[in-house]
Amino acid sequence: MEELALSKVCTLLSGGMIVDGKGSPSFSADLLIQEDEIISIGENTREVAAGSDVVEIDVSGCTILPGLIDSHCHISFDQPSTNDELFFHRRHGLAALVASVNAQKVLRAGVTSFFDADCIFDVGLDLRDAIEGGVVLGPRMTTGGNVLINCVGGTAAQLLPDSGRRGYGVIVHTPDEIVTEIHRQVKKGVDWIKVHVSGLPVRPHGVEGEIQTWTLDELKLVCDTAHGLGVPVVGHCRTASSTRDSALAGFDMILHATYMDDEAVEAVIGNRVPIVPTFTFQANLADFGDLVGSDARYKEVFRREISESVDSIRKAYDAGVPLLTGSESGFSLTPYGEWHHRELEIFVDDLGLSPLEAIQCATSNGARSLRMEGQIGCVDTGYRADLLVVQGDPTKDIGLLGNAAAIKYIFKGGHQVDLEVPL
Repeated sequence: MEELALSKVCTLLSGGMIVDGKGSPSFSADLLIQEDEIISIGENTREVAAGSDVVEIDVSGCTILPGLIDSHCHISFDQPSTNDELFFHRRHGLAALVASVNAQKVLRAGVTSFFDADCIFDVGLDLRDAIEGGVVLGPRMTTGGNVLINCVGGTAAQLLPDSGRRGYGVIVHTPDEIVTEIHRQVKKGVDWIKVHVSGLPVRPHGVEGEIQTWTLDELKLVCDTAHGLGVPVVGHCRTASSTRDSALAGFDMILHATYMDDEAVEAVIGNRVPIVPTFTFQANLADFGDLVGSDARYKEVFRREISESVDSIRKAYDAGVPLLTGSESGFSLTPYGEWHHRELEIFVDDLGLSPLEAIQCATSNGARSLRMEGQIGCVDTGYRADLLVVQGDPTKDIGLLGNAAAIKYIFKGGHQVDLEVPL
């Protein structure tokens, strides 16, 4: 690479180990950032920087890896303990202001991008645009707007109305309502259309957990309509049949995909649908649910959801299905900035992935949820300089990514994130 006549200040990270986010073994190299881009890695990096105004940061003893991508957040929820709190005790303007602060907590945890799966009001859209416009600081983000849901099954039982909007959801029943709502959301600028394909029934009638509440034809209608307008579709699926039908209908990503049977696994593999298991919420509820007043019975239900799902998800992964990491940050059990790392630990401890594989799921694979594949999630020339610098080696101790003291530097778009000024 020939020398560059650089008119702008560059940042040189020297002496560190690099984990590229592609699953490759770590290696020692210098790295040069110009504006928002990685422009050089390796032996000739200092030559490329010659004659330029360079700020050098010695990161010896540290690992440089892509900024983490959390592919399942709820940035507008503000950590409620109940759906009542979320649905009836939030105001649009205040929710947006609070979300702008919470987004900075996420960024300071080393998460340089996240997918806001659904939001109250239009807060996700407003926050995304404010971050992109430089009005507030925060990670890169995409948002799913209000989730399409019917009042038969959600996670809020009879708090959901028969029609209209409440909290993070919009109630749709008929094909016309489905199409009209997708049109409305695309007009507003959502990045994804989200569907609550499964939900908890008011009276279980012997069913433990969620039930599928959408038909295959309805799911196909969602995909046909959204895809025709260039917008991908993501589904909340916590049953075998909901995961199977979402994959068959053409969904572009599935959240949870728990309790898959052979048919569901086959459908996911056949259509190569990325999965975001989001085990962190279940794990936190199982471990800490009593601290927020959760029913002891649900603690065991959520613990089993992990243990009874890891084999099928691992089977899909081994067959080439991309896995992404998500924390479901935004609830009292998953406060912003504190648990984004835990999904990687679960991938290592429960799914049996190597730390390098888990990091790949949280970086280059996560670029799918941001719709920025080939631009973020990798430490490579030509990629955006979204970087995390950690003291030590997370390929040997994945828990370092959850240790705030180990996080030495964070860069988003080439700009160093202030980790010192209190929020």
